[in-house]
Amino acid sequence: MDVLKAENRNVFNAVRKMVLASGLPVEPAKVNKNWPRLSYGPAPAQGQWAEREYLDIYLQESVPVADVKQRLEAVAPEGLCLLSIQRVPYPLPSVQNLAAAARYRVQGDFTSLNVSGRKWEEFIGTGRMLVSLRAENGIIITLDAAPYLVDFHWQASDDFCCTLQRVQDKWLRPEWLIAAWLGIEIPAEEEPFTLAALQFTRQCLLWRDSQGELHPI
Repeated sequence: MDVLKAENRNVFNAVRKMVLASGLPVEPAKVNKNWPRLSYGPAPAQGQWAEREYLDIYLQESVPVADVKQRLEAVAPEGLCLLSIQRVPYPLPSVQNLAAAARYRVQGDFTSLNVSGRKWEEFIGTGRMLVSLRAENGIIITLDAAPYLVDFHWQASDDFCCTLQRVQDKWLRPEWLIAAWLGIEIPAEEEPFTLAALQFTRQCLLWRDSQGELHPI
């Protein structure tokens, strides 16, 4: 399981070329035998920043982790940095299926967007955190964000962190949680909803052990 950070805008193509150039005994992809078989983790939503991206590289034979790291770093393109590499036995889930939650950081001027004037403590104290989605025909659909929110903390008045878990194989965008608190309706359109005054950064993905505890991948 590889964890990487990149400034390259086309990360997927950069990774594919790097893996091919490394000379590792990769398993060919099913869609194209000339490509390596890779399994990417859940990608950050459009408009979000990410401190790291994740992927699995499938090899046809066992290679020591140190050798994998050395080969990949030798051909890594400028702007792409490998943060860590781990060996994962083949039968275990890919990072796409392993990810159970994500940790986010939200920074910016919340006050300027707070239509309802509601404090955060009042919002979470209700027990139901209703996200309002307005369709083009005017129909409003509500979604309760409470089951998704695992934990949160404020680092400053303009710096908020939270962990959102996957529920019934669905993810909740942090933009929706913040919009629900601020009293902002979300247009249910194809274009991804965002709040221009805030920056949303996915810090890491997390997996859940047999005891229900979450750990960074």
